[in-house]
Amino acid sequence: MLLFKKEFWDGLTDGSITLTFRRWQKARVKPGGRYRCHPIGVLEVDDIRLVQVKDITAKDAKLAGFASRQALVDYLGELGELDEATEIYRVALHHGGDGDRVQLALEDKLTAGDVAEIQKKLERMDRKGPWTRQTLELIEKQPRIAASKLAKQVKRETAPFKADVVKLKKLGLTQSFEVGYEVAPRGKAYLKAIRG
Repeated sequence: MLLFKKEFWDGLTDGSITLTFRRWQKARVKPGGRYRCHPIGVLEVDDIRLVQVKDITAKDAKLAGFASRQALVDYLGELGELDEATEIYRVALHHGGDGDRVQLALEDKLTAGDVAEIQKKLERMDRKGPWTRQTLELIEKQPRIAASKLAKQVKRETAPFKADVVKLKKLGLTQSFEVGYEVAPRGKAYLKAIRG
């Protein structure tokens, strides 16, 4: 999963944005990898390397969707102090299509068969103890709240909680954001159906 703010979506889709700079502690993507970026589809990584802030050019900034090099540096600075020697990940990428799972999340016209199929899959996930409906309803009530805060509310560790939300996302029921999640249109339609 690669997350971008809404202001970058059009540029990623039309190909004018082909770079992103990330302040990660370690690389989270690899060359050749395909990563979902809701709701625009799939992004493919062409290259990733560590660079120093001083190596970032005005051209890089434009390819990352910024008006100037300074605008990009200021944006990166919002995540903590940095100077010209600070190391940043430079990720070259391109839009790789819609991606089937993203499309699935947007499908909100569910037949009775669709609802039954989703229910069957969720029941399998609930075998070791029910969590799927509780998690969907938690996200529904508290959209875009950090996973750590949601996990704490249901007395769970953050990592397994996040892993479970990924399972719901694979069914097209949730979608991820830079902070937290939302119930996807498909998930909303499913909850409406089971509530009668």
